[in-house]
Amino acid sequence: MTISSDSSVIGLGMPRIPRARNVLKDTPVDGPKRVLLAAPRGYCAGVDRAVVAVEKALELYGAPVYVRKQIVHNVHVVSELEKQGAIFVDEVDEVPRGSHLVFSAHGVSPAVVNAAAARGLRAIDATCPLVTKVHREAVRFARDDFEILLIGHEGHEEVEGTAGEAPEHTTLVGSPDEADTIVVRNPEKVVWLSQTTLSVDETMETVKRLRARFPLLQDPPSDDICYATQNRQVAIKKIAEASDLVLVVGSANSSNSVRLVEVALEYGARAAYRVDFASEVKQEWLDGVATVGVTSGASVPEELVTELLRDLAGAGFGDVQEVKTAEEDLLFSLPKELRKDLAGNNDARALGGRVTRVE
Repeated sequence: MTISSDSSVIGLGMPRIPRARNVLKDTPVDGPKRVLLAAPRGYCAGVDRAVVAVEKALELYGAPVYVRKQIVHNVHVVSELEKQGAIFVDEVDEVPRGSHLVFSAHGVSPAVVNAAAARGLRAIDATCPLVTKVHREAVRFARDDFEILLIGHEGHEEVEGTAGEAPEHTTLVGSPDEADTIVVRNPEKVVWLSQTTLSVDETMETVKRLRARFPLLQDPPSDDICYATQNRQVAIKKIAEASDLVLVVGSANSSNSVRLVEVALEYGARAAYRVDFASEVKQEWLDGVATVGVTSGASVPEELVTELLRDLAGAGFGDVQEVKTAEEDLLFSLPKELRKDLAGNNDARALGGRVTRVE
């Protein structure tokens, strides 16, 4: 096995300057060549909401609009928004007083909210509602004096935001092995919560090992791992065993994209790689490959997948078979500050989703 770490819409359509095509050779293999295209893939409702929020803020208030951290974890999305006038910063003290500041889809801690208010920043909260749900759970369990075992990756913005809601009550559990060594104050009052973009299987293994040590461990009121993360993992599991190679479009700091590579390998793919762009696919990856599985992380616009399919077609992989395991129709409304257009009318995107560009 090999693993590498490595519809037209408003705002984030095809790149303004087309990237050079990756010319891949059509080499002979045993049997017909094909692509198994996972569905669902790509943008989830929370990502779409956050990206549209930045676009809409730029329309309403003009450039620059500041964004704390990457609005979503995708280098192409961030680059395109920068071209439109968004400025990405690490902390709120980098933002000029009185400016508009968008909080990313991953959420922020109360300390960040307070710091923005202290600088007189006009904050727009683009936190994914599913992340907000986990924040509210943390607040409620801390109020009831539970110790929160937060399953997630240290340093990830979402984990920092959730832990920041109840820092004195929260202990981070980074892996199943860490579950074996966690020490708690009161084994009778513990609850687990999780980062929304984790591997479902690994999270459940962590919970299993925690519960073996703490039988009274409580579950969150509803599943913390988001529907999109779960759906994309189920879809890649479906095609992994039949794939000689799996290609995941997504950025290195995208937790859910990295997990898709791991899940593909765990469920039978001979090799799996993550790429930001089609141009990163190497010819040697295709040696002896008859079936390529393709998917993308939840913060990846579809045009990047389209580019990959185009390049694969040039290498003889023109037969694309979509493997659908779920339908997704969830939409999230925009932050309240952004639900009207410049004329004060309700925006067509106010309840989520995008509108087709008129050429």
